[in-house]
Amino acid sequence: MSVTIRKATITDMISVLEIVNYEISNTTAIWDYDLRTLEEQEAIYIEKLEKEFPFLVAEIDGKIVGFGTYGTFRFKIGYRFTVEHSVYINKDFHGNGIGTLLLKELIEIARNQNLHTMIGVIDSENHGSITFHKKLGFQEVGHIKETGFKFDRWLDSVFVQILL
Repeated sequence: MSVTIRKATITDMISVLEIVNYEISNTTAIWDYDLRTLEEQEAIYIEKLEKEFPFLVAEIDGKIVGFGTYGTFRFKIGYRFTVEHSVYINKDFHGNGIGTLLLKELIEIARNQNLHTMIGVIDSENHGSITFHKKLGFQEVGHIKETGFKFDRWLDSVFVQILL
């Protein structure tokens, strides 16, 4: 299985949307309640490009199986060297190293953009994601209780960080 990591295009947003909407409907990886529309996903993509943030996709045999991006962590000027990333893999392709390829590429791009640190915010119940990040050099730097509410229960946020 050969995985290609490349810059996303606007036409890739249809496949990205399928991954996002699965996560919204079935997991606590994304704390949205309503499914995203194609127009909303395209607007997110365009905003990333306008701000010179990467939006990558992972492709196997012409099929988009994952994506990764990062963006503004907080909006005050003092945070301009810190970004928050997102990496999502199609549920049928977990465990194949695709997330590792995407996140390593995001880290390299961030370094080349002279950013200082990358943050991930993870549902505390998502032990697989926390372990995944630690394997790539992220450290758990915070645990904030009951910061989100989804599926009729309170959720905690775990913050992970890597200095670039």
